[in-house]
Order: sequence, then C-alpha cells, then structure tokens
Amino acid sequence: MFRPKVSKLVSALRLAPVAVAAAVALSGCAGDKKTEEYVEKPIATLYDDGLAKLAAQDYKASAKAFEEVEQQHPYSAWAVKAQLMAAYAYYQGGKFDDAILAADRFIDLYPANSDVPYAYYLKALCYYEQISDVARDQKMTLDARAALNEVIKRFPDSEYARDARLKLDLTTDHLAGKEMEIGRYYLKTGNWLSAINRFQTVVHTWDSTSHVPEALYRLVEIYTKIGLKDEARKAGAVLGYNYPGSDWYAMAYRVLEGDSNLPTGAPESSGTWYGKLWPF
Repeated sequence: MFRPKVSKLVSALRLAPVAVAAAVALSGCAGDKKTEEYVEKPIATLYDDGLAKLAAQDYKASAKAFEEVEQQHPYSAWAVKAQLMAAYAYYQGGKFDDAILAADRFIDLYPANSDVPYAYYLKALCYYEQISDVARDQKMTLDARAALNEVIKRFPDSEYARDARLKLDLTTDHLAGKEMEIGRYYLKTGNWLSAINRFQTVVHTWDSTSHVPEALYRLVEIYTKIGLKDEARKAGAVLGYNYPGSDWYAMAYRVLEGDSNLPTGAPESSGTWYGKLWPF
C-alpha cells in the first residue's frame, strides 16, 4: 500500500524547542529500592522522545509520547503539532481507528491550522489502507471514496488533492471489480438477468475502469445464450469500437460468428456491422 510523503510535515514538526532545561529524574528511596515517579518533563524531551520512537518504528510508544506533550503542556504551540504527529504515528502502526480519531480531534480543535489539509488527507489514507479484496463487503471502499472526495473538494489545489484523485480512480476500479465478481457468480449459476444488470452497471456507471471490456464480452455471451441476438451484436459493436485489439473483442467476435446473419471473417472498418451500432 502507498505510504504518504510526510517528509515536509515531519521535518517541520521535528523542530522541537532547543532552549529547554534538561529532564528531571526523580527517584524515591525505600532502602536500596528505587521507584520512578511520574513527573512533568520538558517539551523538548517529550517531543524528541516521540520522534525517536517514530524513527525506531515503535509507533504505539511514539503516539503515546506525542500525546504526553499535549497532556503536560496543553497550551503550547508544540502540543498542537504533537497531536497531528500522534495521528501519524497511529497510522504508521496500523491503528487506523485511533489515527482517524486523533485527526478528527485536530480538525475540530484547530480548523484554521495550516496542517488541516494533511489531517483530512491522513484520514482518507486510513480508510484507503483498509480497502478489502473485491470478494468482501465494500463499505470501506465507499468510506475511502467519501474521504478522498472531501480532500479534493476542500483543498483542490493542494498536493494532497492530486494524490487523492489518483487514489479515487483506484477505488472506482475496485468497486467495478466487485460488480464483476458478483456478475460472474450470477453467470455461473445461470441467473442471466441479475448477471446482465451487474455487467451493465460496470459499462454505464464505471465506464472509465479496466473492467469494461470484459463486462461487454460477458453481455455478448449472455445475450447470445438467451437468444437476444440484436442485443448481443450491439454489445459486440461497442466492444469492437472501443477495444478493437483486445482479447475480449476477439472472443466476442468468435461468439457472434455463430450467428449466420453475421458476415464471415474479422471486421475491418467502421463501415461494417460493428461500427454502425454505437452506442447501445
């Protein structure tokens, strides 16, 4: 899965205060036994600890360290930055629900902050990372699409919007793939009408995806099986017009060639039967 380019964000948030007193280490004596007490630590110590744990890929501990910045120094500028860094640490550790909650909290508390576009983008990535395979429920795909569209709508000229558009295309292809998976099942079980509806959805709703050639071929196949020759020829026409060199068109032509009313030999120009039936 794609990991976000956060070098600019991390670099900006890495600049922890430098003129801060060293951490205070307290110990209590109980004979020879020492116990460590919870004490307030300087911002620099907490923030740098979060960064060090992030670099060491100890994401859970990193998030906790950044959250401690806000808890101990809630009114500092670095507490604001630490909130978003905690969300990023949760994301990197695969704790997507925690990352979304942290990003939402950042957005709610600091809606005018310059890092709000990244917070929206991070939320979208959390949904995007959880998209399952096409054989499973696609709710997460729909959530990812909604979050990606939110980034594009709110920040259309940002670098996050550009990446969101690319990912949106992939979610579209994923949803089309789900329709194809269901359509193939109906085709296999002989539920022709349901299969036709699924494949037509791909052709008409997800027409920019990579699944369209196969969907058109499946329509040719089904219409031929149930005797709807005109509909089969129309689907074949669209397939030949848009994907003339594809394997799916070659197979569709072989299916259609069984119709004695069709010309023999492969069609050669838009003046043949398949070039006259666009669109269907």
